Amino acid sequence: QVQLAESGGGSVQAGGSLRLSCKLSGSIFSINAMGWYRQAPGKQRELVARITSGGRTNYADSVKGRFTISRDNANNMVYLQMNSLQPEDTAVYYCNCANLFWGQGTQVSVSS
Repeated sequence: QVQLAESGGGSVQAGGSLRLSCKLSGSIFSINAMGWYRQAPGKQRELVARITSGGRTNYADSVKGRFTISRDNANNMVYLQMNSLQPEDTAVYYCNCANLFWGQGTQVSVSS
């Protein structure tokens, strides 16, 4: 059974940084793409960043140059380094594996 557990959310002021972590329990991590999504109140869940098993990345236009996704295959971890955070980044952030499995989400709140 695959389980994802996010951590690292919190509250920061605009311009601050946070690093989200996601731990995958299961055996499929290294052969699948991983992604971070977010959902703000009243909005649809959207892709923030994605990383393939080979390390290829893609980002939402709104976070390019500010966020960095990375993965540690040896430890079944995926990270999202978020810099220059803005109030519009406020959302619940979810970790995803292979477009099938989801974590419970972690709240990120950015105040102006």
